[in-house]
Amino acid sequence: MPVSHYNTLEDIELRKDELRAELQGKSEQMGELWRDLTLPKPANSKGELIANLISNSVTAIDAFLLVRKLMKTYSWLFQRKRR
Repeated sequence: MPVSHYNTLEDIELRKDELRAELQGKSEQMGELWRDLTLPKPANSKGELIANLISNSVTAIDAFLLVRKLMKTYSWLFQRKRR
């Protein structure tokens, strides 16, 4: 990334506005991608319905196991200090 040189406060304000607009656009794009990723897809057939159910179940089990592993590994972070 090239280093920009700013001579006035107005230059800084303009760059700040450009960055804010770019960040807002990328945030909206990420939101759309996340929404597309997390929305359940309608099943067209019974086989797709079962495949979606199995896929969602495996994802839920995977998330549960991940949380369990993290809690076991980092349980010391969540313990209260005793006096």
